[in-house]
Amino acid sequence: MKIAISGLGRMGNQIAKKLAENGHEVIAHNRSREPIDNAVNFGAVAAYDKPSVISAFGDQPVILWIMIPAEVIESELDNWLEILPKSSIIIDGGNSDYRGDKTRADKVSAAGSKLLDIGTSGGVLGIKNGFSMMVGGDENSYHVITPILDTLAAPKGGHQYFGSNGSGHYVKMVHNAIEYGMMESLAEGYRMLKEGPYDSLDLASAGDIWQKSSIISSYLNELTRQAIHENPNMENVSGVVAESGEARWTLETADKLGIILPSIQASFDVRLASQKDNVNFATKLLAAMRNKFGGHNINGQQ
Repeated sequence: MKIAISGLGRMGNQIAKKLAENGHEVIAHNRSREPIDNAVNFGAVAAYDKPSVISAFGDQPVILWIMIPAEVIESELDNWLEILPKSSIIIDGGNSDYRGDKTRADKVSAAGSKLLDIGTSGGVLGIKNGFSMMVGGDENSYHVITPILDTLAAPKGGHQYFGSNGSGHYVKMVHNAIEYGMMESLAEGYRMLKEGPYDSLDLASAGDIWQKSSIISSYLNELTRQAIHENPNMENVSGVVAESGEARWTLETADKLGIILPSIQASFDVRLASQKDNVNFATKLLAAMRNKFGGHNINGQQ
């Protein structure tokens, strides 16, 4: 299938590359030129401005996957709607706030097109292992792009349709909030090993054995033990941990619904405290985990 990817950051570049290398015709677009040039090297077609994206589709309906930060999705969507032809399918694959999805979908519908919200997980290893994709929005559009999602999911990922606009981003938001709590629990446990009553415990060896069929074996523990093998004392890691929005939105929604989320709240509070220099070995591990699965800056930036 032909698809345009706009936003060639860590995840967008992987999505474009995986599709291009598996037979899809990818139109690569980005605000800066260098990521587009890089995409050409793996078989994508360059589009250095928005009109070039539209031209690349000729008379075909445009399928546009937007992979940009949540704080700029509104203005970027408005810019695209000024030039996109009717019957386009727009995919918001970033971590946008689900609470704005219906308004955005109505705006797209008024312009004669359809919007899908696709929460996308898999991190920097998604290109190898496959992405996990949570879809909300127009169901017919979901079926149209299923060949694209099948490619992105291979070999071990998947995709699932959840319903009306916002549901995909909502499921991904809760996923990320759970991720906060799981990461915090692992980080605290490893800190207990390091600072507990037994001197010089080998934390990496503990991680190794925990990963061998124990109840807490997991992808996150795998990445944590890798990080400890590489940097046992987390040297040159500040311990400042960023929060990217999803846990905050989950807690705001939970508060509105009267649902108490103590584990997620505590893990969120730890990240906020780290940004005020309340850091320790556990927060350093959190930063190392984020770097491992998402390529995030190891010293507290997105």
